[in-house]
Amino acid sequence: MAFLDARVIAQLVKDGRYAEPNIPQGVYAELHVARKIRDLLSVDLQAVHGQIHNWLDRYFPEFLTVFKDWEGKAALQLLKLGLLPNELVKFSDEEILAYLKKAVKRAVGLGKVREIKQAAALSIGSREGSEMAKVEINTLLDKYHLIKQKFEELESKFDVLLEQIPGVPQMVAIKGIGKDTVAGFFAEVGDLNNYSHPRQIIKLAGLSLKENTSGKHKGQTKITKRGRKTLRALLFRVVMPLVAKNSAFKALHAYYTKRADNPLKKMQSLIALCNKLIHVLFTIGKKQCEFSEERMLRDIPHMALVKNAA
Repeated sequence: MAFLDARVIAQLVKDGRYAEPNIPQGVYAELHVARKIRDLLSVDLQAVHGQIHNWLDRYFPEFLTVFKDWEGKAALQLLKLGLLPNELVKFSDEEILAYLKKAVKRAVGLGKVREIKQAAALSIGSREGSEMAKVEINTLLDKYHLIKQKFEELESKFDVLLEQIPGVPQMVAIKGIGKDTVAGFFAEVGDLNNYSHPRQIIKLAGLSLKENTSGKHKGQTKITKRGRKTLRALLFRVVMPLVAKNSAFKALHAYYTKRADNPLKKMQSLIALCNKLIHVLFTIGKKQCEFSEERMLRDIPHMALVKNAA
């Protein structure tokens, strides 16, 4: 088996059917590690979200009928008291309002306080294990605030790293693209100077097209998916809001899906737009130029004619 594996490897090398690993270096390596830390923090934050919702379901299920989101300033401030519903109702409206005002100066008044006290008075939440229940919510809130603090620290580090990469200001100026998208792109792709054409990045993302054929049968054309799954997922995540918010991407998507000759299905169009986005980021990164909607819309035949006539 080892002999066969060696023969296969030798044939792949001979035919040139291999790719050299692209290992990020310098600022790009720092970005890659920072993204991994961010992903870990996101998992931890999601877990804490679930645990706090579970606590509320057990001890104060009516809480979210008064506050739409427990992460709001007033809701968090109230949770910090660590009181179960039967304990909360013992405080006066004015005492609770004064405590909430320490975190929220506006958008909370006696009406909201009376509403939460009424919910607490009628609460069906459990009172069993009440002392440790209060320890539990305080522990969960401490974890929540620590993770949020780490996120803030990481965001400032992202800003410092991105300042060192050419073309970033022009990229984040594109409507629908933020710093997180650009950071994720460079964390996966690395230095654009390592590429001579955007097709190389398209291949790295596994967005190259291949046709499934067998003998005389001609199958569907699909993307290879032989590439970095994280990069491919990032591109799809950003293309969706681009189609909704960016007029150039929106127009191009409409053209791809509604053109009379060979219209694309929605997913096929999104794949084409992912590739277009790679071209855009590659050009901006190489030339540090501003994004041009007009240039992009030249891909639409009737728009190209209008521009040429003008």
